Amino acid sequence: MKHIISKALAACSLAAMAAVSPAQAAAPVAKIEAMLAKPQQLCGRFDQSKQLAGMKKPLASNGRFCVVAGKGVLWRTLQPFPNTLRLTRDEIVHFQGERVAMRLEAKTEPVVKMINSVLFSLLAGDLAQLDSLFEVDGSIDGGTWQVALKARQPALAKAIGNIRLDGGAFVKNISISEASGDRTSIVFSAIETGPAAITAQEAALF
Repeated sequence: MKHIISKALAACSLAAMAAVSPAQAAAPVAKIEAMLAKPQQLCGRFDQSKQLAGMKKPLASNGRFCVVAGKGVLWRTLQPFPNTLRLTRDEIVHFQGERVAMRLEAKTEPVVKMINSVLFSLLAGDLAQLDSLFEVDGSIDGGTWQVALKARQPALAKAIGNIRLDGGAFVKNISISEASGDRTSIVFSAIETGPAAITAQEAALF
């Protein structure tokens, strides 16, 4: 996740200057929006695999994530090395242990808001927000759905590439194919919602 943020930062600054107004969602996408649950708190486990171009073995990590409506995202990697990423409206903070390793504030880095919007929308399955930066193409099969995202701006496409999501009431998988050839796959499981989903320690980080 930190790798995606660092690569997208420069591209998002260019995309911000030429952002496209959200278009009305196509019928399948509107139906997918209706299928998605919209809890105030959403937490669960993530398993991430990143295949770097030129490397045979993918880099694997896992941990816990929380999405809090109106506040942001908490991304806690537990393996192989503990660290925490907090994304709010005002900043991105990357912790290593209890030490702040990186802080990007929206007031000094305006593109932070755009990065946060993209990542928050991906984790929350907010297709309407994603439509401002991506062409959104969706399909439904019974109680499940798939969505393909293609960046509208060349600079953003070069950094992030193509994104695919699938799920039901919640997003279950995110796949990111970067122009460099790197591929990232994230699987979400053990999803819980409501006030009991987030621990007191996690809530305090917001």
